[in-house]
Amino acid sequence: MRYLFWSTYAIFFSTCALSAADLPNLKVSDNHRFLVTDEGKPFFYLGDTAWELFHRLDRDDAEKYLKKRASQGFTVIQAVAIGEFDGHTVPNAYGHLPLTDLDPARPAIKDGPENDYWDHVDHIVDRANANGLFVGFLPTWGRYWHFRENDAKQLFTVKNAEIYGEWLGNRYKNKRIIWVLGGDRSVETDEHKEIIRAMAKGIKKGDGGKHLITFHPNGGQGSSRWFHSDDWLDFNMRQNGHGTEFTGRYDQTKVDYDRTPTKPVIDGEPIYEGHPISFNAKNLSHSIAADVRRPLYWDLFNGACGHTYGHHSVWGFWKPGVVPINDPLVPWTEAIDLPGANQMIFGRRLIESRPFLTRIPDDSVIVTDRVATSVPGAGRYRFAATRDAEETFAMVYAPIGRAFKVRMDKISSSKVKGWWFNPRTGEATSIGLFSNQGEQEFRPPDLGEQLDWVLVLDDVSKNYPPPGQSAFNPIFRTL
Repeated sequence: MRYLFWSTYAIFFSTCALSAADLPNLKVSDNHRFLVTDEGKPFFYLGDTAWELFHRLDRDDAEKYLKKRASQGFTVIQAVAIGEFDGHTVPNAYGHLPLTDLDPARPAIKDGPENDYWDHVDHIVDRANANGLFVGFLPTWGRYWHFRENDAKQLFTVKNAEIYGEWLGNRYKNKRIIWVLGGDRSVETDEHKEIIRAMAKGIKKGDGGKHLITFHPNGGQGSSRWFHSDDWLDFNMRQNGHGTEFTGRYDQTKVDYDRTPTKPVIDGEPIYEGHPISFNAKNLSHSIAADVRRPLYWDLFNGACGHTYGHHSVWGFWKPGVVPINDPLVPWTEAIDLPGANQMIFGRRLIESRPFLTRIPDDSVIVTDRVATSVPGAGRYRFAATRDAEETFAMVYAPIGRAFKVRMDKISSSKVKGWWFNPRTGEATSIGLFSNQGEQEFRPPDLGEQLDWVLVLDDVSKNYPPPGQSAFNPIFRTL
């Protein structure tokens, strides 16, 4: 029997207009693994990288973009106040710059509405909140606090970073945002580290500690490398980067998951859809939807509290007439509706359809094959597993259509209900009942090497809904 469930998210927002006050505050869960609302309800961070949103889009285009992402089930939009592409000297769509004399301690503000750079930022943040979206708010791209060859002059110091942070914190204290410091740069000196800490200090002073704070690092790194033990860092963010291999990239999510003290972890920038793979399009071409689905399930099944998607044309809002960076393939207005973006919701709904706060990574669910590079596999074809700590469900992500075995005793009940979940369509297929003893082989419905699947095994006594049908009250159903 097959089941297909579409999100009620888009329907809800087509009939309701929200404000920041209608969205909950967020905090870290009691077990320090996930993000939850102030009432303790699970929050699935499904982000999109829209780095140049404030800088390059006018209000009409920003509204088009935000409505589309809300309808697709995204929950967080990651955008930068002082954008990478000369956001300090190139005006926004209305001719405004963010700073007076390039001084972060002097934001360029004028009396009255809609007549300066920050009024435009305010408008977009408000419209994001009105569409049920939190803003992953980067105060600046990293090039302005981390000077290197071909970068802008370093604008931030320890002193002005705290002043700027406090100003931002106070201005946006009543909005629904998540602070994301950093901006694609490594921390290489004590000064770099203290600039970030000063900015975090200022933000907390300005907003009273109301919002979560993390740090977006350079490729292949995580915030944990420099700030894991800092109290201001509420959760770790990785940039696992723009490659397609599991080992050395997406396996690092589990490394951060295992750190102490325990903190949630998320991949804030995996490979983008339509991106030159490993920045080597000549030899590896450009990524497709399958390449962005794999990191979604790899990260989630290795302990991430959510996931971030990106499209190479969207992060910089490329269109004809805009200077292209690393050869985007289609205009952003077309890219926002490509398959990978539309398939992210299926991963979110799968996770939300089972108990959320007791989920743990556990690759021991998978039986290692005689040829281990086949199962659990390697490279683009690495399998991954997650389960309920209370042993009521388990899931195995199979990135290819290849038979594999699982340890059935990972489910505590004597009878186990099985499902195949299709990450491409969100469709769930019931495959019957099994014993929880010994090893059981499962063969995906299609054996094609480019067809990924998720095996879901349930304690039959729990009567869980079909995978992908939310039954645990995601926050947007309770507004």
